[in-house]
Amino acid sequence: MPELPEVETVVRGLRLLLPGRTILDVRLGKVDFVDDPASLAESLPGKRIVDVARLGKFICVALEPGKDLSGAAGVSESRLNFIVHLGMTGQLTVKSAGDPVKSHTHCFFGLDDGQEIRYRDIRRFGRMLVVPESGMREFLGHLGREPLEIGAEEFCKEFSSRRARVKALLLDQRVLRGVGNIYADESLFRARLHPARIAASLTKKQMLALHRAVREILEAAIHFRGSSISDYVDAKGMRGKFQQQHRVYQRKGKACFRCRGKIRRVIVAGRSSYFCPRCQPAPRARKK
Repeated sequence: MPELPEVETVVRGLRLLLPGRTILDVRLGKVDFVDDPASLAESLPGKRIVDVARLGKFICVALEPGKDLSGAAGVSESRLNFIVHLGMTGQLTVKSAGDPVKSHTHCFFGLDDGQEIRYRDIRRFGRMLVVPESGMREFLGHLGREPLEIGAEEFCKEFSSRRARVKALLLDQRVLRGVGNIYADESLFRARLHPARIAASLTKKQMLALHRAVREILEAAIHFRGSSISDYVDAKGMRGKFQQQHRVYQRKGKACFRCRGKIRRVIVAGRSSYFCPRCQPAPRARKK
């Protein structure tokens, strides 16, 4: 599933291609992942793209009224936000309108420069919606803190009072937005913490190490343009390279790069969790 580094890479690519462009038309195929297909198809044509941003794992394309299709100035003054979640296998790319279309491409957004935004999603677990500017506060209210912006003290305060397992908190989008299974496992390995540790049991030193590890792992993954485990590609259709830097994720049975012990897999918070039992010792059972 695309996580923060993959979405950030896509956003940076789109930001180079889309601002200033006007959406001319919308063509939809399968729409079971679109909140309101009719509203989306009617509200986007004629809108000018002013920015592309990342909100956790969401891509937010900011739109303002442009000229209508007859050339007259748009009459609506409302600003809209076209929001896309890539789900597990979603891809948002910019292609020439004449380029071959891959299977499972469900949405086309024609642009005024002869290109089009294409959304491809094999499993269709993504999401598309249009949110007016007046609704953005409510939308953002469901998301946690940005992991690349939260300070060390705020991070420690957030985790120190929680009785949940630390892996579950890293995955909780209401706590930190954007971290998923890959980068939770890699961050916990770097911080030498077992994924089943209770957050409130961590020392201040351990929480600071985890905060630092999360930032370092995410920044490194962005530098390598994300992890292409399955279907992820950037805005130009290119694969990422951070999967070559993984130390524990999907390495069950392989040697730990740090101690040469064997990587193990367990289920924590309902998700597969990869860790080194030597470098990340399990929490001690309480004595009766």
